[in-house]
Amino acid sequence: MQGSSLQSNNRLGTVDIHFTTTAVHGTLILERELEETDLTKLIEQIDEDLVLSADMPRDDFLVSVYVGKDVGFYSDEYFAEENDTGTGFDEDEEE
Repeated sequence: MQGSSLQSNNRLGTVDIHFTTTAVHGTLILERELEETDLTKLIEQIDEDLVLSADMPRDDFLVSVYVGKDVGFYSDEYFAEENDTGTGFDEDEEE
């Protein structure tokens, strides 16, 4: 996710967008804090580039914003490999 007014090669975070019949809900997770003006510009750009371009009628765009860090990416393949190596939490440990 990169904003044109905040254009750089640095990743800002991720956004999840969910459309309902009356509103669009967004969850924005930033990897670093932004100034309020930059944050509002970014939300406006998400609205213009992603929400409005979906051409879905809406009454409101509701955005929850969080600041956090990426701690990992997990998939079915990851869990299959973990199960093969036998490092699960539910294994009995001998004392």
